[in-house]
Amino acid sequence: MIQAFGLTSQSHKGLPPAVDDVSLEARAGHVTALLGATGAGKTTTLRLMLELQQGRGLTYFRGRPLHRIAHPAREVGVLLGEMPGHPARTVRGHLRMLSAAVGVPARRADEVLEVVGLVSLRDERLGTLSRGMDRRLGLACALLSDPHTLVLDDPADGLSTRESHWLHGMLRAHATQGGTVLFTTSEPKEAARAADHVITLEQGRLVADQVAAEFTRTRLRPRVAVRTPHAVRLAALLAKEARTAQRSVEVVREGGNRLSVYGSTCADVGETAFRHGILVHQLADEMGDMGPGAGPFPGETEEAARDAREDVTEPESGELPGHRAVGLAGTAPRGGRAQDKPASQDGSHRPGDRVVPADRRARGDQAVHGSPNTDSGPTEGRGDTAPSPTTVSKAPAPLPPLPPPISARSAPSPLHPLRYELRRATGIGTGFLTAAAVLVTSALTAVLLARVGHTPQARLLAAWPRELPLPPAALGAGLLGALAFGDEFRHPALAADRGSVPRRLGLLTAKLVVAALTALMLAFLAVGCDAEVLYLVYGRELAEVPADWLVLSASWFGLVVGCAWAGVLAAGVFRSTTAGLAAVVAVPVVVVPLVQKALEGASLRAAAGLPARLREVFLLQWPFGGERYLVGAVRVIAQPVGGALTLSLTALLCAYLLTTLRSRVR
Repeated sequence: MIQAFGLTSQSHKGLPPAVDDVSLEARAGHVTALLGATGAGKTTTLRLMLELQQGRGLTYFRGRPLHRIAHPAREVGVLLGEMPGHPARTVRGHLRMLSAAVGVPARRADEVLEVVGLVSLRDERLGTLSRGMDRRLGLACALLSDPHTLVLDDPADGLSTRESHWLHGMLRAHATQGGTVLFTTSEPKEAARAADHVITLEQGRLVADQVAAEFTRTRLRPRVAVRTPHAVRLAALLAKEARTAQRSVEVVREGGNRLSVYGSTCADVGETAFRHGILVHQLADEMGDMGPGAGPFPGETEEAARDAREDVTEPESGELPGHRAVGLAGTAPRGGRAQDKPASQDGSHRPGDRVVPADRRARGDQAVHGSPNTDSGPTEGRGDTAPSPTTVSKAPAPLPPLPPPISARSAPSPLHPLRYELRRATGIGTGFLTAAAVLVTSALTAVLLARVGHTPQARLLAAWPRELPLPPAALGAGLLGALAFGDEFRHPALAADRGSVPRRLGLLTAKLVVAALTALMLAFLAVGCDAEVLYLVYGRELAEVPADWLVLSASWFGLVVGCAWAGVLAAGVFRSTTAGLAAVVAVPVVVVPLVQKALEGASLRAAAGLPARLREVFLLQWPFGGERYLVGAVRVIAQPVGGALTLSLTALLCAYLLTTLRSRVR
């Protein structure tokens, strides 16, 4: 259940807020539509509810605000706008990555792919998917964690009529099992067909809150759809008879051989056509648009509008508006939702089953048991209208099956962010291509430095010319670290979980660990490749290991890991890969000169004798020659680049923690 109170967005430049004091409720077991024209504030309302946008108001999901829920993605499945994700990632890889993020088994990805019909496209790249397949994948992401609540922003936008019916069937199946569904739309007919409850927004304000049956009566005009080759003659006869009988009948010719008759019935129109010998190809009751000749709704083609009109029919007599009989085979109780059982085949009823009228059972409909949906919307009429003098409504198709429930949700584990980060980093080829380019560039640079000469052995193995602020390996590590957060903001796959990138320290720790491991591997491979190439080109002399290799190795690995961490933190703070890489380059270019200038003067002292002084202060004895390792660490930090990098990392970490605390304090 969703309860929103007083949602108000921030106003800009003196303009009225996009959403002004909107309060709404979406109940469990119901499909709720948020209806409004483009610019009415539907998307802003959802973003305020999900705490993705600054504003005022409160929203409770089953009695708790989103920031009080430990794992929001397990409670709320979200689809906002385009399906976010790196275009080079595969469909299955994307879902497996999100499975690790929300803490569900990796096999869950295959389960939801089968339900949404994307099994054959699981190895396709996200950038190659069509609009309909993109919507299916978005719904799969929303259903991945078996959430109780679905919040979808215009999920049927751009879909064909058949795909829209499938999508609405999935939403209906979720609500039938006790879940809460809230989706936005700009088409009144779609809201009437798919929803049980319709909330209308206009210019950021709530103007109507109605059950679907009442919405249909007040917003959608009932009419009789007629197809005849003698449309002009029949229209004149209907208008003449209406004037004679002093009845309010409006006849609108919609083009070709189609008429829309408002204020009459199929029986009256059919009798008029029969008396005058007029051939009729179609005669059906429909729910029309807001008025005659309104045409298709925004974003709807004429063909789609015609198909939608043919698919929507009046419920037959004996059926209660807003109730429909559907079958849901093979479903099981889901997290937080009631269990639904199929009707017994012998016609008997088990305790708790809802009795279905005999006339509805005779049509072959299956009943949904459990609590009746008293506020459901009108019959969707998913069957096609046959081109005959009278329209016979088909039995509604069974609802699509949902993914099997998650039997037990495991407790939060540090491995979940680590698994997510590993799958994120290895799911696309960007990291591998970057590492290959770094190794090739480093080897070529080392060969050129050896040819020029006058380069110390340590710098030669690291391929670090004095003219460059950082060696290729350090720049590559910084770029890979910046991509770790930059891709999250560019392709926000975790948008459902508290913003474009969730501010969780567990995720930050995982990114730092993976970035450090990647940097260490890159640093080791770079030195190894440089030494091997130098040996092949110039012989053993230039490939010799320096005598103080231990301290140099510590300095080298510390530099590369520090650049990777600086890229991670800077991209997380500035929300950009470019800004993360710029922060890495700024360390030797800007920070080092400032540190050197600040340390100039007579107050500068050497760090010699630090282990002895530490023993004197802390009365500690360093076992196994620990003084040597401590001195090496101090020398690394005492170097200009090492000191500047340490200072930068400290500042970036503080900035990240500050932004994290600000996002959590609402």
